[in-house]
Amino acid sequence: MKELTSKKIKTIYLISGFTVLFIFICFSYFVAKELFTQFDFDTTVRFQDKISHKFDSPFSLLSILGSAEISMTIWIILSLYLALRKFWLTFFSMALLPFALVTELFGKVYLYHPGPPFMFYRGTIDFDFPSSHIQTEFSYPSGHMLRTTFLSSFILFYILLRGNKNIKLISIPITIVFIILMSISRIYLAEHWTTDVIGGLLIGLSTALLAASTLPQSKIKSEV
Repeated sequence: MKELTSKKIKTIYLISGFTVLFIFICFSYFVAKELFTQFDFDTTVRFQDKISHKFDSPFSLLSILGSAEISMTIWIILSLYLALRKFWLTFFSMALLPFALVTELFGKVYLYHPGPPFMFYRGTIDFDFPSSHIQTEFSYPSGHMLRTTFLSSFILFYILLRGNKNIKLISIPITIVFIILMSISRIYLAEHWTTDVIGGLLIGLSTALLAASTLPQSKIKSEV
């Protein structure tokens, strides 16, 4: 057995966060150069050819779960929890999500990347959230993926740093499966191109890692 302190884990989070952020910047540059146009189109067509229409409604439900209203409510609850625990540095680091959303808005306004044509759209649930009325000219990166990845990843990193072994074993596959399903739903429903999803995942993961790196220290044990 080798003791692995939370300080080491937090250092890994910090380095990984900046690394993923750098990857996001590089990937965004290539998206702006329109290097993945054919890849985006082909991937959407393959997903819609291979996945049955019976998944239209379940995937549409994920659109609601990932909406700005629901995800930001969860963000507020998380922030209040951190404040109640007096994890002040982490509480303030939760502002990284709004910062990432500003980055999303910048990309959707200034980075030329038109979204999928409406003829591909397969959504079946038209829930009238206020955010659904906000339209931008372009689609990169995906806000659903950004918010979902940030919140899911931050909670997972919190558990990995401070939770017990049983909770860790359960939370890892649940988080991975949820993020994968959200990713597939964005592409299958033609809400976004694959590159939009990747971009949202990268910026959400990077900011979640950076926020998690500020969590208070605790000692955990890990086998080597």
